[in-house]
Amino acid sequence: MVSARSPRLHVDGAILGYKRALRTQNTNISLIKIKGVDSTQDAAFYLGKRVAFVTKNSSGKFCVNWGKVVRSHGSNGVVRCTFARNLPPQAMGGRVRVMLYPSHV
Repeated sequence: MVSARSPRLHVDGAILGYKRALRTQNTNISLIKIKGVDSTQDAAFYLGKRVAFVTKNSSGKFCVNWGKVVRSHGSNGVVRCTFARNLPPQAMGGRVRVMLYPSHV
């Protein structure tokens, strides 16, 4: 008998960087590219969803920095996210999980 797997409750995303201008950057807001999202209309579904940045500390335990999708950024499906603690610069190019909750459907 095949055991039933629990449904996947997240979508992968990539950290692009901070929101920035030509000479300044706002480290409070991180830009995230969500896999499979290619337009502002697709990104509208993810507004308000929770974002998890998972790391491992020196003792081997997993640490999670939680954030939230605040709004879209541009027209190619990139979103702006704020985190409880700002993401470190070493996180650029890393992965996050965009949770499919809270749901407004």
